[in-house]
Formats: sequence, C-alpha cells, structure tokens
Amino acid sequence: MMLGAFRLTVRVSSAVQKACCLCPARALHSSPVLWAGHNKWSKVKDIKIPKDAARARMIAKLTLTIRLAVREGGPNPEFNVALAQLIEQCRNKNLPKATIEGAIKGSKSKPVGQYLYEATGPGGCTLLIDVLTDNHTRSHNELKHIMTKNGGALCEGARRNFDRKGIVAASRDGISSEKALELAIEAGAEDVQETEDEEEKPILQFVCDITSMKAVRNALESLGIHTLSAGLEYVPHTTSLLTPTQLETAFTLVEAVNDYPDVIRVWDNIDTQD
Repeated sequence: MMLGAFRLTVRVSSAVQKACCLCPARALHSSPVLWAGHNKWSKVKDIKIPKDAARARMIAKLTLTIRLAVREGGPNPEFNVALAQLIEQCRNKNLPKATIEGAIKGSKSKPVGQYLYEATGPGGCTLLIDVLTDNHTRSHNELKHIMTKNGGALCEGARRNFDRKGIVAASRDGISSEKALELAIEAGAEDVQETEDEEEKPILQFVCDITSMKAVRNALESLGIHTLSAGLEYVPHTTSLLTPTQLETAFTLVEAVNDYPDVIRVWDNIDTQD
C-alpha cells in the first residue's frame, strides 16, 4: 500500500463472485497504479499526512517507475507499453511535461536493479517492498535498519501470501455499487473495489488475471467507462488481523519504509476489525 494518501475502500467482490462464480473476494491493499492507501489507516489516531507531502512522494515514486520502464523497454512509449501507461498516469495526475521528460532522460544514468524485499511486521503481518536501486547492498542494509527500528524485519516467505493480479483503475463518475458490479461482470473482472485516490477523487479498481488485463480495460472502455491506468499488483489472499495498537505500529513502519528513496511501492496483507 502506498501511504502517500488515504482512500476509502469498499469491497463489492462478494456479489460478483455469487453472480459469476468468479475468484473469491480479496482485499486490495496497495495501488502503485494510484498511489493510495487503505481506509484501515483512518483508525490510527492523529494521522496527519499533508497533501503536498503526499503528492511529492507520489511524483518521486512515479519517477522511479518511469526509470525502470525505460530501462526494461526503451524510451519510446510507442514501443514501450509500460512506459506509455506510466506517462498516462502522470498526465492524469497533472505532472508537468518537464518532470516526465526528466524522468525518462534520468534513466540513462548509472545502472539500477529492481528487487522485491519480503518483510514481516506487527501482529505477523507481511509486506512486499518493491525497490529500485543502484546499490543492492546499501538498500538492503538501510531497509533492514528501518524495519528493525520500527518493529519489523526482513524475512523470507512473505511472497506466498500474495497473488500477482492485473488492476484496471477507472473514474467513478457517479457509478453506483450495483452498476460497478455489473461492469465487472460484463468486462470479465474477478473483483471490483470502490476507492478514493490521493486527491480524494472517487475511483473504481477492477481486479483481473494478468493475462486478461488488456481485455478487461478494452471491455470497460467499450462500455463507456473512462479508464485511468492499468498495472500489475500484489493482492493478498491471506490477511493478518491487527489490534488497534498493532495497527498504529504498522502504520509507522509502512510510512518509514515508504519514505526510503529507493522504495517504489509497498504492499501489505493487513486487515482490521470493523
């Protein structure tokens, strides 16, 4: 989950499952596509993350991701689908053209590598940390220190609690929960969730199999839905229920990890009591 901002997430997947015999409902706790958080953090007392700070973090993470996309697929968005999608996200977030071009040119600097770190936190929750760095040893050691200082630890095995899924984000535009379910069914999605992005704008996220992401997006567009982005996410299939005290500690931990410059995004499997 990216904690650059907070969003209200309402799961409506159970109805989709009953209507279509699709995959079981799963809690989506991270969105690199939208760089938003989860409503569970609203239960943490005295949360205060200024919107300008949240936006600065979002821009930094998008810049890192653009560097990665260019490194893997080249600087031409006509031939690099991932880069084209990221540029689209940046434009939807009103990032200046100069910032986008600077990120693309910055990818020509010293070589970087991408790493997925596994970690555990309060109450046995698990985290996946996506890192882009030019010095793996440095990043590993510094993240290890951050985790230890904030009640967590790097570990092995956290990945098994998550599934890799495609996420198509779309503008809500007054669409009701019932209509969102109908759209998910018609588009072939496994799950749909109602969220708010870091600017508190209503968003729908359609969860699907990786191989179906393009088809789901095209189907939604054909149904008249304005899609904002599409990308791959780690969606937890096993969650950890935390107490209020554990939740506060987890919030501090995830914030500290997200503040580390080499971190692109963080996913977690945290759940809370209603």
